[in-house]
Amino acid sequence: MRYLLPFAALILLCSCRNTTSDGLTVQVEYVGALKNMMRKGDISAQIDLTELSDQAGIYALGAVTNLKGEVLILDSKPYISYVQADSLLIDSTFDHTATLLVYSNIEQWQEVQVPTDVKSESSLEEYIENKAEELGINVDAPFPFRLIGTLTSMDWHVINWKDGDLEHTHEKHVQSGLHDRMQGVEVDILGFYSNRHHAIFTHHTTNMHMHVRTTDGQLVAHVDDLELGTGMKLLLPATKVAQD
Repeated sequence: MRYLLPFAALILLCSCRNTTSDGLTVQVEYVGALKNMMRKGDISAQIDLTELSDQAGIYALGAVTNLKGEVLILDSKPYISYVQADSLLIDSTFDHTATLLVYSNIEQWQEVQVPTDVKSESSLEEYIENKAEELGINVDAPFPFRLIGTLTSMDWHVINWKDGDLEHTHEKHVQSGLHDRMQGVEVDILGFYSNRHHAIFTHHTTNMHMHVRTTDGQLVAHVDDLELGTGMKLLLPATKVAQD
């Protein structure tokens, strides 16, 4: 079964582009919306991940259908985490569907060193916006980013929604599955920044949605909060690659 809209409709309805602002506008697409989960309880399948399996350079994050896990795709390599018998399992195939997915095709990244005074999630959000604009990215349209290095601490969760529960809150989403705090953990984080997609693929209190894979491969999860360590690297889409 195919959950993707026809190509033309997908571009019309779900492609996030803004051609009125200066700078590179990165092609970002999404299916599903947080507000549909929260207000309508709609956690049904919106996309079959196999639709992306033959595309190179895909970076994506989202939630498994029925909120039974987290989706992370790094350079077209899928990492699907889910809870089974109170244990975390990670599947590296595209054989899943998602109720929410935001994704982009990135051929090349540009790397910058994160300043030592950027520690909290709020300061990271501000830094990402400022640095992206400085490097020529249109910050009034969504764009992906990566954060690589060792975090001082990180709060995370992997959702495992109770069947039949129709009352959705952010707190219940965090508490429904596995969740914990880790310290001194080496990570590869994929995030999407947008100041215009609250309740779509970012919560109303933030312009970022982030998922993490620890470099030891033992955890793939949604990032709830973090404190940056020293020497971390921020990766942003290279402005010389994609052109309107």
